[in-house]
Amino acid sequence: MSLFVGAAFVAVVFLTSMLSGVFGMAGGLVLLWFLLLLFPATTAIAVHGVIQMTANGARAWLSRQFIVWRVVVLMTLGVLVAAGLLLWIGYSPDTATVSILIGLMPILVWMPRYWFQLDASRPSHALTCGVVSGGLTIAAGVSGPLIDIFFVRSRMDRRQIVATKAMIQVVSHAIKILFYLGSALALSAGEWGIILLAAPFAMLGTNAGNRILARLTDANFRAWTRWIVTAIGAFYLVQGLFLIATG
Repeated sequence: MSLFVGAAFVAVVFLTSMLSGVFGMAGGLVLLWFLLLLFPATTAIAVHGVIQMTANGARAWLSRQFIVWRVVVLMTLGVLVAAGLLLWIGYSPDTATVSILIGLMPILVWMPRYWFQLDASRPSHALTCGVVSGGLTIAAGVSGPLIDIFFVRSRMDRRQIVATKAMIQVVSHAIKILFYLGSALALSAGEWGIILLAAPFAMLGTNAGNRILARLTDANFRAWTRWIVTAIGAFYLVQGLFLIATG
């Protein structure tokens, strides 16, 4: 990784962490796209896990008083089940597969509320969310839009949504890192040095985003989240289809 690329990586980490600090997920989608330009899919997902675990950890800490721990525990059980199933089938991703999976995610945020009466505060729904979103986190690197349909339809306010999602994503990304540990260990010492250097910038970006979040209304938060995720997803979908077509 050259000095220029390393500097760009640090900048992207800061900006995407700030974006996630506001909306809880969009930044991770952008960061993963950048990492897929630099590394094979398995390595990109592992590195993404390290950065996102740091950013989400900072976000969870800043909003710790709003975390709904009962939901976190149930979702964690679900993530562990999903990881076990993917490990059993020997799953290994590629860039095209990851792009297609992420590109299709925005469909979820536009589904009418009455189609799915999902609520993360309900035990069975929280466990289901953990299985499905945990599997997608490991398979595609991110699962924010999927997690979102379990939260935006709940009675939690924006602070509880962001805080609880941040905590469960800390867990999900930690499990994801372990799943792709072999690819992560293949990185050079210099590359890991830049990744570790970027970690504090993830926390700074999260702090900046948290300040912006405090100024948003619940209505604006939900509306902007939909449009931003849709735009990013459309880009991923086009990229995935292009990679398949050019094979």
